[in-house]
Amino acid sequence: MRKFLKNFKKFTIILILFTIFFLITVYSYATNISNGLSENIFRLHILANSDSEEDQALKLKVRDGILDYMKTLTNSEQDKQAVIELSNYHKEDFKKIAEQIIQANGYDYSVNVEIGDFYFPTKYYGNISLPAGNYDALKIEIGKAEGQNWWCSLFPPLCFVSISSGVIDEEGEEYLRENLSEEEFSIVSNSSSEVEFKFKLIELINERS
Repeated sequence: MRKFLKNFKKFTIILILFTIFFLITVYSYATNISNGLSENIFRLHILANSDSEEDQALKLKVRDGILDYMKTLTNSEQDKQAVIELSNYHKEDFKKIAEQIIQANGYDYSVNVEIGDFYFPTKYYGNISLPAGNYDALKIEIGKAEGQNWWCSLFPPLCFVSISSGVIDEEGEEYLRENLSEEEFSIVSNSSSEVEFKFKLIELINERS
């Protein structure tokens, strides 16, 4: 019996150590992927005043105006930091464009424009998914900003690819491949059961952080 208890104690200690090692490994993996995505993505986030049909339609008009202006500022050769710097420099322009569109459509909603590090829940953009976590973003709030939001990626420049269909085409996928690691690209674009499991781990850890 004494030998059995001794062996059982050893087994328990090994099991505990293995569990701790596994949890540390999972946490480290999820954190590294999350940090990698955060470091390589700059998002555009537009929040409507409310969920009314009119406010949601207005949100999309603001989106179109902002993206049309962004096209005149950015190009595919710029890196993330360059796009962020341009966005900061033209922040007041974004506000004026949004205000003009809102007023032209008969509304008097206020507009708030921020550029910073924001928490996002899991988001889907056609065939691309981004797990919950903190991302750098240009955020535009219309009025009370209590309605459904619209988002895309200013860097890599997915905002300018297949906006209407919401499906990332080959050009968009190439942008992602060039700016994400192989594992990061697999996480956001792959729907296999193994990748979905990893995606859920990242979601779980980031939602609890």
